[in-house]
Amino acid sequence: MKALVVDDSMTIRRIVIKALGMAGINDTAEAADGEEAIKTLQGDTFDVILLDWNMPKMTGIETLKTLRGNGNKTPVIMVTTEAEKSRVIEAIKSGANDYLIKPFSPDQLAAKVKNVVGAVA
Repeated sequence: MKALVVDDSMTIRRIVIKALGMAGINDTAEAADGEEAIKTLQGDTFDVILLDWNMPKMTGIETLKTLRGNGNKTPVIMVTTEAEKSRVIEAIKSGANDYLIKPFSPDQLAAKVKNVVGAVA
């Protein structure tokens, strides 16, 4: 299984990648913003995308809408501190498969990935 971790914080990317590793997902790539994520996805395929909401250049929701508009159907989990119900609804309507609120445990991350992708490694 291969995951793309998109977050403008290198620290958060490392935390997510470590949590993915604990869930048995060791094939990962990372992007620092939405524009970089879209470029990465043009040359590679992934089983799941973990996408931060608040990023410079292109927000997570803008990135998600662009991906879905381009026909990309890769499962997306929005990872954010935004817990407002309206934000969750907006993400789901825009094509997100699930939602993970920071801070989260490795077990919560593994459960969300398993939920959107099926069996993990």
